[in-house]
Amino acid sequence: MGVKFGREYKDIIHDFTKALQEVEGCYDFLEMSQDDWQSMEEDERHDCMQTLADDLFYGLGTEAVMQVGDCTLTHDPKRHLIRLDRGEAFTRVVYLV
Repeated sequence: MGVKFGREYKDIIHDFTKALQEVEGCYDFLEMSQDDWQSMEEDERHDCMQTLADDLFYGLGTEAVMQVGDCTLTHDPKRHLIRLDRGEAFTRVVYLV
């Protein structure tokens, strides 16, 4: 079905990348160890997160709920947003319109 959006795609991915960078254990989704992740330069980690954001964006078009690290990603097509939740302590929202 795909994720419908009205904002510029690059702006959505920018916001999604920023939100993913705050997710603990995001490197697990990339099948990396914490040591490998921490040994990378900041710009390399950002590039990985941007690629992950792009992949997850398209993945959420077929699976409305996905798990990344200790965070749950949910595509809410009625509200035109993607939620990143980790209990009550962490919630980020990426607006699609």
